Amino acid sequence: MSSNPLNGARFVLAAHDITQLPYDQGAEVAFAGRSNAGKSSALNALTGHNALARTSKTPGRTQLMVVFDLPPLKPDDGAAPLDARLVDLPGYGYAKVPEAMRAHWRGEIDAYLRMRRSLRGIVLIVDIRHELKDFDRTMLEFCAATELPCHVLMTKADKVSRGQAGKALDVLRRDFRQQGVQGTAQVFSSLAKTGVDEARAKIVALLHTPRPHEL
Repeated sequence: MSSNPLNGARFVLAAHDITQLPYDQGAEVAFAGRSNAGKSSALNALTGHNALARTSKTPGRTQLMVVFDLPPLKPDDGAAPLDARLVDLPGYGYAKVPEAMRAHWRGEIDAYLRMRRSLRGIVLIVDIRHELKDFDRTMLEFCAATELPCHVLMTKADKVSRGQAGKALDVLRRDFRQQGVQGTAQVFSSLAKTGVDEARAKIVALLHTPRPHEL
């Protein structure tokens, strides 16, 4: 049996709009981030599959909501196994995508975040080398306003020194406190596998934690 609970992830479907998503039951965690922040690489590293999520030198390849089923998760209390999924949201901010498509994505992501009752949390992917972008802040503000748990992966940590990575993490956490954001954050590198185990544990914890409307 694999020690990685996300290892059995398998592609289910790619949805152009939320009506095409699987039936809204069980638990899912969604991955969000700008097109060039390393979202696909992070998903591949976390699941242990080199090509689960497509990576490309052309950012913005993910133009659909891509759903991956996970093996049923067994709760510690002996309850029935939990049907769980990961959802890769469209990469945001790629300039070459037509405005009509960007507007569609914005509408669908907003509807998904507001209406999807099986959604247990967001994993927000940000490049550790850059300050938060408008999309990142909008996502954090939305999570705070709706009490949707958010965990930030500060990716590409292999491209900075350990000291620089620690400083960037401190700055982000201070920003969280100042803005009243309840999110958590960590340093992450898909290439060096930095923080992979920590992130996996966080995702599994999110999947096991019901939202207030589920209690």
